[in-house]
Amino acid sequence: MGVLIIREMVGTSPRSWSDAARQAVATASRTVRNIRQIEVVKSTATVSEGEITEYRVELKIIFEYED
Repeated sequence: MGVLIIREMVGTSPRSWSDAARQAVATASRTVRNIRQIEVVKSTATVSEGEITEYRVELKIIFEYED
């Protein structure tokens, strides 16, 4: 591997934390190539009337720099 770039994002989902991470990767992959890994930094959720309404993951997307 050459140079790696790290960017932070927040993914959201009404279903689960893992789905929120998948959504973030899917969104990033539309404009970023060579994604190598992600690191979930923090998982949180929004609660309304005793129910989770939105899952959130703060993550780092690591991708390889391309000349």
